[in-house]
Amino acid sequence: MKLNNKTYDTLKWTAQYLLPAAGTLYFALAGIWGLPYGEQIVGTITAVDTFLGVILGISTAAYKKEGN
Repeated sequence: MKLNNKTYDTLKWTAQYLLPAAGTLYFALAGIWGLPYGEQIVGTITAVDTFLGVILGISTAAYKKEGN
């Protein structure tokens, strides 16, 4: 699986910064304000983030294998 540079960079930023920050924010606010489904929402965000990490790892491996 190969991704173009813009897609890779966007997904990498999302996986490294956006999703972990969003999960942490919701977890903290759920505890403070009693927002619903804190564990389920944070678990879902973490699952999506892990999936993106795997996709990015596969893309990086394919890119390095080609020698580019």
